[in-house]
This record gives sequence, structure tokens and C-alpha cells, in this order.
Amino acid sequence: MSVTAVPIRPIKKGSVTKLWIGLAALSLAAGALAWAGTAGQHYVTTESGLQFRVVSEGEGPHPAPTDIVLIDYTGTLEDGTVFDTSEGRQPVPLPVMGSIPGFAEGLQMMRKGGTYRLRIPSELAYGATGAGDAIPPDADLQFEVTLIDFVPASALQGMGIPPPGM
Repeated sequence: MSVTAVPIRPIKKGSVTKLWIGLAALSLAAGALAWAGTAGQHYVTTESGLQFRVVSEGEGPHPAPTDIVLIDYTGTLEDGTVFDTSEGRQPVPLPVMGSIPGFAEGLQMMRKGGTYRLRIPSELAYGATGAGDAIPPDADLQFEVTLIDFVPASALQGMGIPPPGM
């Protein structure tokens, strides 16, 4: 029995180079497409460690720590489990400083009508203690928050209502 060798035709000069250039161009195009697809997904990190992303910017002034805000929100754990939401309910009035530190910091960056996504590390949330059965210890939290309106502390005092924390 004999084995017949099949001759392989020689490739043209420069074909391998063209192949590598094509692969490099394809890789660059894929990287650019991936970067462009995630351009709206980038978060800014504050000095404290809070991460936020502006979904839509509002207008007007920012709430102060003593103000009462009216918000719509959804809070989730890192795995996407919803632990609290105002969806299907009325907007929630909340004293800015009556919330966890990371949430309070995020609220003070917002303007009326704005929507932000917040990523709050556990040390700016409930830390090692967690919060009941809904939020385990050392859990990082994520919120989507819409600031509907807020009442300045001076307006509360004008109505004879002491500002929060006084």
C-alpha cells in the first residue's frame, strides 16, 4: 500500500501579513464596539466610595442635608434581588439625613426631576449588621432613584415644623 502525498499549493507572498492585519483590524473594531456599547454604563466614584451614574439630569438646586425629599426608588442587592421599592405606591417623603450615608450623599447630588443610579458599598450602607432579613451583612446596595421634589428646611420652619434632626 502506498501513501500519496497531496501537494499543498504555496500561498501568495504577503497573504499571511494580510491575514494578521485583518485579524488586528477585526479585534480593534470589536473593542471599539464593546466600548461604545458600554459608554452609558460608566459610574463615577466619589471620595467616600459611593458610585453614581446620571440616568437623566434634573433642574434647579440640590437638596441640603436638612431637607425633606420626595422620591421614587428601587433598591436591589448585587445579585438583582429587589429588597425595597416605591413602585406601585406613592412617592416616598424622606429626610435626606434620615437615610444611610451613601443614599444621603447621592440625594444631595441630585436635582428635581433627575434620575440617578447609585452603587453604595456596605460601609456606606448597613455594614456588618445588615438590615433584617432583606439585607444581609456586608451587602453592597444598588438604587435607581428619581428625585421628584424636595422641601427646603427654611420652608419647614416657616410652617412651624422643626427640620429633621433638631
